[in-house]
Amino acid sequence: MKLQFLGKSGLRVSELCLGCMSFGTAWGFGADEAESHRILDTFKAGGGNFLDTANMYHRGETETFMGRWLHDKRDQMVLSTKYALSMDDHDANASGAHRKNLVRSVEASLKRLQTDYIDLLWTHAWDAATPMDEHMRALDDLVRAGKILYVGVSDTPAWVVSASNMLAELRGWTPFIALQIEYSLLARDGDRDLWPMAETFGMSVCAWAPLAAGVLTGKYTREGANNDSQRAGGNEATGRTNERAMKIARTVDAVADRLGATSTQVALAWLLQKGPLSIPIVGARMVSQLQDSMGACDLVLDAEAIAALDDVSAIPLGFPHDFLAREHVRKNLEGAKVRGRLQYRTARR
Repeated sequence: MKLQFLGKSGLRVSELCLGCMSFGTAWGFGADEAESHRILDTFKAGGGNFLDTANMYHRGETETFMGRWLHDKRDQMVLSTKYALSMDDHDANASGAHRKNLVRSVEASLKRLQTDYIDLLWTHAWDAATPMDEHMRALDDLVRAGKILYVGVSDTPAWVVSASNMLAELRGWTPFIALQIEYSLLARDGDRDLWPMAETFGMSVCAWAPLAAGVLTGKYTREGANNDSQRAGGNEATGRTNERAMKIARTVDAVADRLGATSTQVALAWLLQKGPLSIPIVGARMVSQLQDSMGACDLVLDAEAIAALDDVSAIPLGFPHDFLAREHVRKNLEGAKVRGRLQYRTARR
């Protein structure tokens, strides 16, 4: 597994990030501690060093499992965790991005993870109730205190991220260096504003659910799949098994068959080949699942494969992107004297 820089920082992280949400049994599903440790061992042995978790995963059990594994490996790993979602439904201040919850969340995570610093702290989701300056200054205070080294943001509108980073730059505070969003061949909403914004700021884009909760692994489309039972529940409710999704999944299968790879590897390789800012977050409940995902690092998609996947998964960008892409608008923007001499960057599709 190759290494790359995280955002514009000097921090080296593996090209795949191991998502650890499946470590724990408190939610009634997931890997037990022994299997979680085997998955972590496999990831590290394959050259992976970037781990992603959150304080609220399995009510803190995930961080506890990881802390016991990390005790003699801590400095070799890049450890990221999150805060902001509720850890106590009976305490109004046990959620949100505000300073009090930030401090108490980080202190609790440090204890569960058995470490004295967190490499990357994510704000788990946008909290519109907390003022932007309070949020960014509080994060910067913990960076200056050495409790966290870098900050990132997850599940937040592009305008909030960009405004936050400009505020941080103006005040000399620590900016976000990475963005975490749902992104896959089935979920390309980030092409409208989040991806272009991240590129502008040089932020890494860590894509969660890169396999669309299993839809892009072939388990719903390959021969022998029990579609009726597998489509029940969350994936059906979120539209991940609708007609468009199945068409995309079958295209992934076809590319995989042509290249002699698995569907999982094709879906992840498409993300890896989007450039050095793209980092898929891969999860696993079993070692075999992780080994399959890691095989994507050795797969190179040819131009035919990229074109097929791009075309079948493209989304309408909407206003103002589609309006600005119209030929007469672009010609008017270019102006008569420079027409034909300027190259305009188009939005991702």
